[in-house]
Amino acid sequence: MFKTVILLSLALGGAALGERVRMEPDVDVFSAPSWTRGARVSATDSLKVQFMMQHSDSQRASLEARLMDAATPSSANYGKWLSGEEVTEIVAVAPEAIEQVIEFIMSASVDAPIATSLNRHRDIVSVTLPATAVEALLETELYHFAHTAYSKVDVIRCGAPYSLPADLARVVSMVGELVRLPAFRKITVEDAVENNATADSAWSACGSRYTSYTNPAVLQERYGFPSLTAAEVASGNSMAVAEFQGQYYDDDDLEAFASACGTTQTTVATTYGGNSPSRCQIGLEPCVESLLDIEYMGAVGANIPLSVYYSGTFSLLDWAETVGDNADAELVHSVSYGNDEVQQTSAAYMYSVNTEFAKLGAKGLTIAFASGDQGVWGRSGVGTSYHPDFPAGSPYVTAVGGTDFLVTGTIGEETTWEDGGGGFSDTFAIPSWQADDVASFFKDSTDLPASTFYNASGRGYPDVAALAGTNNAYFISFKGGSFGGVGGTSAACPVFSGIVAHLNNVRLAAGGASLGFMNPWIYENAAAFNDVTSGTNSGGLGGGFTAIAGWDAATGHGTPDFAKLSAAL
Repeated sequence: MFKTVILLSLALGGAALGERVRMEPDVDVFSAPSWTRGARVSATDSLKVQFMMQHSDSQRASLEARLMDAATPSSANYGKWLSGEEVTEIVAVAPEAIEQVIEFIMSASVDAPIATSLNRHRDIVSVTLPATAVEALLETELYHFAHTAYSKVDVIRCGAPYSLPADLARVVSMVGELVRLPAFRKITVEDAVENNATADSAWSACGSRYTSYTNPAVLQERYGFPSLTAAEVASGNSMAVAEFQGQYYDDDDLEAFASACGTTQTTVATTYGGNSPSRCQIGLEPCVESLLDIEYMGAVGANIPLSVYYSGTFSLLDWAETVGDNADAELVHSVSYGNDEVQQTSAAYMYSVNTEFAKLGAKGLTIAFASGDQGVWGRSGVGTSYHPDFPAGSPYVTAVGGTDFLVTGTIGEETTWEDGGGGFSDTFAIPSWQADDVASFFKDSTDLPASTFYNASGRGYPDVAALAGTNNAYFISFKGGSFGGVGGTSAACPVFSGIVAHLNNVRLAAGGASLGFMNPWIYENAAAFNDVTSGTNSGGLGGGFTAIAGWDAATGHGTPDFAKLSAAL
């Protein structure tokens, strides 16, 4: 891990004076469903804040150009990913701008030394300060927020707008993490059900009582990925999952899952951000999200080393910075986390996170995000328009949607899972690599929703899909060896990501580079996917996009066919 730490002496005085500029001005609601504002912060509370520096238009254009040059299969530079130093050369901001931010931080009235840190690419300044000092610096009010469904979750966020001195606002894009209250996904674990599957032996791979649940053997039969021995894993291959909101993992459940399903037990190679296995024994559905991610990415990826990134700050920025600072970052990252673009997600925030994704992709990392589990309506629910997901709507990530088997219990053709997220971003424009496919979707669709419900000029998502629905829910182990079934694009994303890790294995073993930012490659190799041509992602509430031949805003290009994908390499 690379981190420049600058230890600075005692505070220099009060906050800077003069004209101030409100930051993230398009955020005017400082609350969110399922969150309750509690007490104002005190001097004993501390808060990490990240000053995201402004990039010039030329820096952003250069990063985009270098990324696309390496990611486009027809390019002479395809697969020639940038080194960390090359990325830094593009995005690093002027030293005087960094000094200006540090001087501002040093103006905080605190009674102890202040330590600031500068990220690897020299465009993020981070500091942990007493929360009351942050209030004074940013001229805002900070409160504790508690989640109504998760009693142990407590975060500090703004209860009012924040601002910076005008001269500082010219070099800082935003300060995170201050105004976003994360949307928690409540996963329901289904009890064991009677067999409603075919006699195919894959369904019984995790025990005769669970033959109606999707399991690793079912996925392998449908998608065709191999079983790698440790000796067959190419040097340098790796993969990772990201976890938030108190989602830890425990080895007892990983062992119980492997034992029940006859797979190689998943061993976590590295854990970033810590782990509290004892928390996985608490509550009705403890650690279900993380165990789903780890059990299935581990089972699909077999012996490919798997790491876990945990962010206790509920911050995509914090996670992205951690990955970006890691000189040995894993090649594939699966993230089952997101929110609606309209839910406290400012344009400055989305563009800042977007830049972080571009930096990761340019270094040869694949970043995959679940597309959401509420269909086109998102977490905000039914309204006058659909609610696109972020980060699934970012043009620099691979968004993974959801499917069900067309015939429940029969391994074969798939249909759209009605709750799978999909649609068009209200923030990001259609990228060049999908423009023709989106145009064909609009031309060939016979069942489009009214145009007032979506932004037809926005980036379309998902890009791909995998099984996610609960008609044949995913078999998991949780709470120290209890078994049950769960579903969602939170299952589809680690499954697809594990298959990408297999594809990387093919490339690395042949002396090639990782797939990295793979969307241009996906759209040029659409025939290597199982096209899904039925079903609508209405969220069960009406409306939505209907799957058709080719790319669509319900299942993207469809689900993976490993034999065809590996041949396309």
